[in-house]
Amino acid sequence: MTNPMRIRATIDASGVVNVKVLMRHIMESGQRKDDQGKLVPAWYIETVQAKVGDDLVFEAMLGPAVSRDPFFNFKFKGKPGDILTLFWKDSKGESRTDSVKIST
Repeated sequence: MTNPMRIRATIDASGVVNVKVLMRHIMESGQRKDDQGKLVPAWYIETVQAKVGDDLVFEAMLGPAVSRDPFFNFKFKGKPGDILTLFWKDSKGESRTDSVKIST
């Protein structure tokens, strides 16, 4: 189920890194019913973290109200060539980690 995240991390002349991330995930709220009228169990991303080396540059705690395939855009001060690593964990214990090199 854990498809790769689509990540773009670009830096401007002032050293600000603009990160855009698309995470592929079903994100079930636990309130939708299936064809038989039974509730579909909740299944959603709970935590998202972004690090450069050991430095945490972004963190989010999510809930069942977030839409399918969530998109995030955030900024931080960085350097070109650094490796940005993103990690998420969902309510079923599944996780995904992907990395990208910060480019100009």
